[in-house]
Amino acid sequence: MKSEPLLELKDVTHEYRVGGGLGIVGRSTIKALVSVSFSVPSEKPVSIGLIGESGSGKTTIARLILGLLEPTYGKVLYKGKSVSEWLRKNKLAYLKEVQPIFQDPYSIYNPFYRVERILKAPLKKLKIVNDGKAIEDMIISAMKDMGLRPEDILGRYPHQLSGGERQRLMLARILLIKPRLIVADEPVSMIDASLRAIFLDQLRVLKDKIGASCLYITHDLDIANCVADSLIVLCQGNVVEEGSTNEIINEPLHPYTKLLLSSIPAPSPKARWKDRMQLAEATSLSEQARVEKGCIFWPRCPYAMDVCKKERPPMIEVEPGRRVLCFLYVK
Repeated sequence: MKSEPLLELKDVTHEYRVGGGLGIVGRSTIKALVSVSFSVPSEKPVSIGLIGESGSGKTTIARLILGLLEPTYGKVLYKGKSVSEWLRKNKLAYLKEVQPIFQDPYSIYNPFYRVERILKAPLKKLKIVNDGKAIEDMIISAMKDMGLRPEDILGRYPHQLSGGERQRLMLARILLIKPRLIVADEPVSMIDASLRAIFLDQLRVLKDKIGASCLYITHDLDIANCVADSLIVLCQGNVVEEGSTNEIINEPLHPYTKLLLSSIPAPSPKARWKDRMQLAEATSLSEQARVEKGCIFWPRCPYAMDVCKKERPPMIEVEPGRRVLCFLYVK
């Protein structure tokens, strides 16, 4: 019997209300997510990459999982119960099991708190441990495991640390709390390129050490290829492709995924990552905006057919675990 997913999104749609402006009268809504469905299995720890360009809905999904937003339609379930129910009835248990790693290492910390207070607070708030000596020992051990020197870091304020040190402090916090699910939203985008590999290696080690699954949000397929077991590709709030990382990187199905891969620069000036992809040009500003009818990618798709402009494509399961939202694969 298949066990219940650790996390599941069921036909989740989320709309943002926006005010008038630029000739728009009154208030309107923007659909950040459209009928998004996917799950994180509970049988073993996995790392899932959530991929898409800016504005594709990645961070909205993270905010829904963390309970910072509620879906307009659909359900976000953790262990079979809605996130809103968890937060109403057992908030501390949920916060202990689902932990974020944020993008900005400069604004996430209270500038008036020293490092030790930042790490002690969740241990006490989540009732993990209360003994002062035990807390100190745990903090020192976690910092060392994440490549930080307690003798140099403790007693300092966040502004006295580098961006890489602040991000690794978040990993130390994760190690102390030991959640079941880590939601990492572009965690390396604001640290030096030389430190990214170190951070990603530590994140992989951390995932295996505490047995936590990770939803890694990024626009960078190179990074996703390093950290994720499987990928979910988002385009304009829609899941357009889903499958193992190896399959999607080596044999992308959706034209949008092919576009993302073709955009990755090759490490050699004489080599190409992928062949160039010829895109259809959008004929008007309205076609470049979110498409309300038909396939959301048809204005930029070189394979667009008449049906693509009129109908929303179905989600096709090409093979077990491999899905694509495209008429090209309708038999």
